[in-house]
Amino acid sequence: MSWMRPLGSTGLQVSALGLGTVKLGRDKAVKYPQSFTIPDDRSAAALLAQARDLGINLIDTAPAYGNSEERLGKLLARQRNDWLICSKVGEEFEAGRSCFDFTPEHTRQSVQRSLRRLNTAVIDIMLVHSDGNDLHIIQQMGTLQVLEQLQQEGLIRAFGMSTKTVQGGLAAAAASDVVMLTYNLESQEELPVLDACASLGRGALIKKALASGHLAREYPHPVQASMDLVFAHPATSAAIIGTITPAHLQANVEAVRNILG
Repeated sequence: MSWMRPLGSTGLQVSALGLGTVKLGRDKAVKYPQSFTIPDDRSAAALLAQARDLGINLIDTAPAYGNSEERLGKLLARQRNDWLICSKVGEEFEAGRSCFDFTPEHTRQSVQRSLRRLNTAVIDIMLVHSDGNDLHIIQQMGTLQVLEQLQQEGLIRAFGMSTKTVQGGLAAAAASDVVMLTYNLESQEELPVLDACASLGRGALIKKALASGHLAREYPHPVQASMDLVFAHPATSAAIIGTITPAHLQANVEAVRNILG
């Protein structure tokens, strides 16, 4: 096992940890146990520099993360080649609540908007931001098909889905390049999805690896225990950890380095 890892069969090499950026753009209606203040540009730039120095090359954002995409478009302007960017389609966050649109028309418009916001000619990974109706989206909406077309047009490099159900994860693994799934000490129901990713050669990105800050307290070292679990499975490409705290970022990387070297 190594720090840099193949994202399934996409040809992309991702760092074992990716930096989630919801906290760079949104502080309303989030599920973290403690409130936080969105960092200013100077603090955000310092966090990105720290992540890069620690060997992280994967950054995760979404239209639903407030103005995260716009901020990253400016913050990464002179370092775009240092990062693989993962963004999403389907979910918007407006007037304090989420709304969803998985239609082909909105999907294409959303990707084009993300390209503008992120100030880039291509987005490395584009995922469907599911509302929980995974199978309906995959089987009825045509969202993944549009993403495949955009991949063929050269606007995205890999596509897939951030799923919320086991059956949805299995279907996404069968129909796309990458699946983002929940897997942590308190929630391991989606293990069959990881197994499917291993069998099919799909990239597997782990979300909520630290249970969104709600770690199982019975473990003496919960972060290390979490990373031990996540990286014990051979299909894991990377764990996406959202933090704006430099000490937490350092500790998360050290926990993974203890496993991977």
